[in-house]
Amino acid sequence: MTDSAVPSLAIGIASSPDGRRRLAQLLGGSEAFLIVSTPDQARQFLDVVAPPGGSPPEGLRVDSDRRVLCWHDREVALTPLEHDFLRCLVAAPGRVWTYEKLHLEVWGNEHVGRGSDIHSTVRRVRAKLARLGAAATIHAIRGVGIRFTA
Repeated sequence: MTDSAVPSLAIGIASSPDGRRRLAQLLGGSEAFLIVSTPDQARQFLDVVAPPGGSPPEGLRVDSDRRVLCWHDREVALTPLEHDFLRCLVAAPGRVWTYEKLHLEVWGNEHVGRGSDIHSTVRRVRAKLARLGAAATIHAIRGVGIRFTA
């Protein structure tokens, strides 16, 4: 994984269809943008209750030496891909990772295609979190990316 800047996400609020079209034109150069109709929709998207920059739930850790996911005294093996993917997410709980940034960090290239590789990895990691009974989840933010929350 490489160190990289946090991707920008512009959020625009416009109640009318015309306003949303104008915002789409203005924000078109952004790495990622979201246009909603109300401030409440923006808050719901950002999940104000669990802001970015939090910490993983106590007892959850990724052991890179043994490539396992640990939840208290239980653990499950991770594939190299699952390990790198989960390490990105756990390092920045609450951060919305764009599909492009995840692909660059985990797969080492900018190809996204239809995103089926990312979604397949998400399914496998979610199943492993569930198997451990971990108090954490991975949210897919439609059209934007992935977020890990406790």
